[in-house]
This record gives sequence, structure tokens and C-alpha cells, in this order.
Amino acid sequence: MNGALVWLAVAGLNSLAWQANARTAIDNNALCMAIPAPFDSSQLLQKKQVQVTADAAEIRENQFALFEGDVDIVTDSAIIHANTAEVTDNGRALSASGNVSYRSPALTVSSDLLSVDSVEQTLKLENTQYQLTGFVGHGAAGEIDIGTQQGIALHNVSFTTCPLDQQDWRLEASKISIEPGDTLGEARHTRFYLGDVPVLYLPYFAFPVSNQRQTGLLFPIISSSSATGVDYEQPFYWNIAPNYDMTISPRLMTNRGLQLKTEFRYLTRASGGQMHLEYLNNDTKLASDDSRYFYRLQHHGMLSDNWQLNVDFNGISDNNYVVDLGSDFFNRSDTTINRTIGMDYYSQSLDMSLYLRDFETLGDFDAIYRALPEAKLQWRNSLGELLTFKVDSELAYFDNAQETRPDALRWHLAPTVALPYQRYWGEVTAELTAMNTYYKQTNIANTELDEEVNRTLYQGRLFSTLYLEKNDQLFGNDVTITFEPKVQYLYTSFKDQSNIGLYDTTALLTDVNGLFRGQEFTGLDRISDNDQITVGATSRIIDDNNREQFVISLGQIFYLSDSQVTTAVDDRNRSALAGELDWRFDDSWFVHSAVQIATDNDKVERSSMALEYRLDATRLVQLSHRFVRDLSGETIDQFGVSASWPIGENWQVVGRSYRDLERDRSIENYFGLQYESCCWALRIVAQRSLSNRYDVAGQQNTNEFDSSIALQFIFKGIGSSRSNRAMLEDGMFGYRQPYVLN
Repeated sequence: MNGALVWLAVAGLNSLAWQANARTAIDNNALCMAIPAPFDSSQLLQKKQVQVTADAAEIRENQFALFEGDVDIVTDSAIIHANTAEVTDNGRALSASGNVSYRSPALTVSSDLLSVDSVEQTLKLENTQYQLTGFVGHGAAGEIDIGTQQGIALHNVSFTTCPLDQQDWRLEASKISIEPGDTLGEARHTRFYLGDVPVLYLPYFAFPVSNQRQTGLLFPIISSSSATGVDYEQPFYWNIAPNYDMTISPRLMTNRGLQLKTEFRYLTRASGGQMHLEYLNNDTKLASDDSRYFYRLQHHGMLSDNWQLNVDFNGISDNNYVVDLGSDFFNRSDTTINRTIGMDYYSQSLDMSLYLRDFETLGDFDAIYRALPEAKLQWRNSLGELLTFKVDSELAYFDNAQETRPDALRWHLAPTVALPYQRYWGEVTAELTAMNTYYKQTNIANTELDEEVNRTLYQGRLFSTLYLEKNDQLFGNDVTITFEPKVQYLYTSFKDQSNIGLYDTTALLTDVNGLFRGQEFTGLDRISDNDQITVGATSRIIDDNNREQFVISLGQIFYLSDSQVTTAVDDRNRSALAGELDWRFDDSWFVHSAVQIATDNDKVERSSMALEYRLDATRLVQLSHRFVRDLSGETIDQFGVSASWPIGENWQVVGRSYRDLERDRSIENYFGLQYESCCWALRIVAQRSLSNRYDVAGQQNTNEFDSSIALQFIFKGIGSSRSNRAMLEDGMFGYRQPYVLN
């Protein structure tokens, strides 16, 4: 038997199966009852071997070979079965008939007739049913023609990922053709059916038939809201080169007009990045005809083995752009848009960075100082076996967009000598640091600032901790219980700093770990004097799988003398008592809580709590609460509930609601309902939340709400299906797991 005939058949059908797999993204889930075609690759032969078995055979040399009864033709790539197979024309033609089947690692095909012509290098299958191996996709074709010259042609073909007895949707085409060497296939007279009802007709479209990225239309994004109206976005993907591509997305909003969104991505051997540009020429909902835009450039590249270049540069046309048009990168609560360009150097003993940091402020907020530039250096070295020595240094020039604000050049140098003693049972570290900071301040008329300031401070730190553990039993389970006490003494000398401006400094929020930080401010413009002892402890319960089941931490600072830098705002002899709790009740219940209690009046200053019941990926309920007594003069007291739960065999509901208890109003309501079968899904999402728009004076309106509704139809095997977790993470607040246990 001529092996070339079988080789052509095998190669052609494998190509057909691979093309079908390449142009579909099947989402297999537990709801699907369609079973992928199985295949045992161990039945195949070695490379270029062919084996034919049959109940009976008649062979005439150089004329024909006839095989009858359970004919099996086995090669290194596929198995062909038929009732009858005949090789004619001196080995140049093969025909197989009667319950013909073709099985390979990629595809299973049943057919009435298979014929091969080795002279024309063609293969034909008539009246076929095919099923993808390893996937649930299947279909039928009246005729399949495969040739080395013309490629593959499927006539009267259908495709679906639904079970055989439940074809909720299917594609039908009069002809699908794939020419040799082409990266695109062509489909003609394609109809899309829901059930037996045709809902879409395309006279022609092209689709990718390789694993290479292809230029073409992506699936549209359709939604509706009071801010944009009906919102239709149609992405177009442009495969420029293997390491460059671009997505161009016209976005039509009935309330605002036509917006253009673009994304350009690039990747080289040593660098990578992306550029985004969004442009709306005329927002029809606004009185002004000013154009609205957003741009973003991100770049990360290696200049050498030790040097890196990083760029994160953003720009925006107006305060309300994110609120009105949305953003993939910023939240409507953000008040600044950052612009950063810089280089980093890393080595075993030396780290350096040089950055330009700029900010664009949204709304009527004080403009943030930009650092043009900011250079940092840290050098480390060992002084014998016990001592270590390091030097932290910083040089920065601070400039403000408001011309009335002071500017400053700051030079900081801080050498530190440390004696770290670390063992498996604990740690003792002693440090001594000298901090010298020089300021050259300009534009200081009508202020209390000095033109030149040279501030020198000294700091001593002694820190120790123990790691104690005990193996025990709890509720009949083997556990390890740890107790980790730690104590720190910190002394920092005092110097009057009222003659120094605030350039990158603000008060820090404090948690248990922050109590041991030894600094109450960011930046260097205010360094508080300290004479204090910090005491803290952590206890853990660890199961026999080395998982933390329970963690509790407590900490507090005891001031031995008043801080002269912060006395005006805090004259207490001890800090708030800070505590944190993480508890896994069992595999389904989790709780996380953090609290700070003022010890002078026993009032809660800050607290947060999250309690979650999570049975599996689709069933969870979370309650959360956060409280801040004084945040920029306002009290934050918010309660939220989030839930995701199946309400039927194919139905899933996701809901979330956050309420402002201080103002007695809802700030976000979110509801999502999804129906999902094995081959399609329907999702509807409705939400109402604070819009947070800015008025012409830059004041943020906290009384207006934005409502939106979105409908999404997903055909599995054509587009990708997002899970219910995507609905959980959408919205103004989104879903976060409530614990930090390992």
C-alpha cells in the first residue's frame, strides 16, 4: 500500500483539527455534559510506519489492494477505520467506505466515504461529523476537501460547543477555506443560530488559523449608564510585528459622542512597555466644546546588568475625566495623576536611584511638590564579624506648580552603625545613626522659613524579639503555638524644625508594625524627637500543614518624655493601643480585624473588620466595616456587605452594598445576575454609586450619584467567559479577601 496516500490523509485532517482548535477558545466547566472525544496515543506507530489489518484482503501486485471487514489503517499520527478500503491505480488512489472513522490526538471524524488521490494530492471526506479531542467543540460538514495546493475546504459546515442534545447555539457556513501558508481562514455565508433562530448573518469574514497573533476585530464591549448613555466600544487589534502590537478602539457613547482609545505595546530583549491614548474631540454632554484626553506611557528596561530605566508618565485633560469616562488605571477617588521617570542601580553593596517625580492634582487640592530631581544612595559594608555600616543619602530639589509656594534644595546624609545578632530563637539589634539635612529654600517671603537650614539629629535604637513555640493539641488537632514578644527603645534628639517647609511630609497611619517604625511622618522635613519604649507581641496557632489558623498582635508605645515636635497635637504619655486579629475558624470562615484604641479616653480611633464565609469559588458572603474618628476633619463610618451565591443549577447572583453610617446613606449598590450553561452565558449588571464629580471651582460633589446597567452575552468557544469573580471585583469598592494568613 502506498504510504504517501495515508500520509496526505493524516496531515490534512490533523491540519483541519488544529485550525478548529486555534480559532476557538473553549471554556470547559462542570456544567457541560458534552464529553470530549478520547484518544489513546499509545496505539500509534513509530515515525513513517503504516499498518493495515482487515478480516479479508485481496492484493494484485501493481494493480490494486482490497481490504474488507473491520479495516484499520494505523500510522504514527492517526487511526482510520472502515468496512472496506481499496487501493487502486497502481497505488495512486485510496478509497474507504462504510462507517469510516478517523481518530487522532486532535480530532475524531466519522464519514460515509473517504477518498485520496496521490497524483492530485487531494483527500475528500463526505457527509462528516467531527469532534475535537480534549475539547467539547464539535460539528458537521457535508464535504471536506483537503489538498496540498488548494488547502482545506469545508462545505456546509457547522460548529458548536454545546452538548449534542442541547445545541443552544451553533455556527453554520456554506464554505470555510484555509489555503496553505495562510495565517487567516475565510468563511462565507455564515449564520449564527440561537436554538433554531438565526440572529446574525455575515456574507464573509476571516479568522486566524495559527497560534500567531492576528490583525482583526475583537469582541465589542457594550454597556449603559447615566453618565455615558448606551456605550459601544469596538476594539481592533493590529499585529504590527512579533514584538509590537496595537489595539485601536472607537467608542460610541450616545450621551457624549465618539471617543478613540488606543493601546500600543512593545517588547525587546532588554525592555518592554506600553502607551495609551484616549481622545474625545467634543463631549456633547458638556456645555464647552473642549477636547478631553488621557495618555499614559509605561516603560521598564535594563540599561545594563545593574542599571534599570523606569517610566510611568500620565496626563489628563480635566478633573472629571475619570468620573465621566472611566479609566483602567485610576479610580474616581484618586486626587493625583503621577509622572515619574528614573533610573535604578543595584549591586551587593550599593543601591542608587535618580528620579524626576511630578504630579497633576485633581480638584481644589493643594498642589503636591514635585521632585526635579530626586537622587538616593545607600552603601552597605561589614565592619568585622559583628558590626555593619551603611550610609543613606538623598539629594532632591522640590518645586511647586503654585508660584506662591516655597521651593527647596535638600541634601540628607545618614550614616548608621549597627550590631545585629540574629538566631533562630530571636534577634537583638543595636543601631546608632547620625542624620544631617541641609536645606536651601527660596521664595520664602511672608513665611517663617529660613533661607538656609542645617539640621543635625542623632538617633539610637535597641530592638529585641524572641520566637517561642510549643507543640500542643487543640480540639483534637496537632498544632504549634508561638509567642513572639518584642520590645524597642528609641531615642532621637530634638531640633526646632518650624523653619523648614513641608515638601514630601505628611503624618503616617499607625498599625502594630508601624509602632516599631520610629517615625511619625513620611519624608525628612519633620523628624520627631523620641524617648520611648515600644512593646508588642504576636501569637500564632499553626496547624500540622504549616498553615496559620490564628494570629493576634498587640502593641503600644510608652513615651518617657514629651515629643517637642508633636506636642502641639499630641501630649499623651502613651500611644493608642493597636491590635490586629486574623482567624481562620475552619476552611470556610475567616475574620480579619484591626483596631486602635486611645488610652486616655478609651475611644476607638480607627478600626476595620471583615468577616467572610467562603464555601467555594462561587459561594461566599462577606461583611465589612471601617471606622476613622478623624480623617482630615471628617469621620468615616462605613458598613458593607458582599455576596456571591448560586441560586439554581445555572444561575449565579452577585451583590454588594456599602452604606455611610455617619451620613445615613448608601454610597454604592451593585447587583449582578448571570445565567451560565456549558456553551453560553448571559450576564446583567446594575449599579448605583457616588459620582464624585468636581464643580468649576474644583470642589468635589459628594451628593450626586451615577447609575449604570450593562448586558453581556457570551458564547463559549467564540469569546472568553469571565467568572463571577469578575463581577465581584467590579464597581467602586470591589471585593478583597479579608485575611492575611499564609
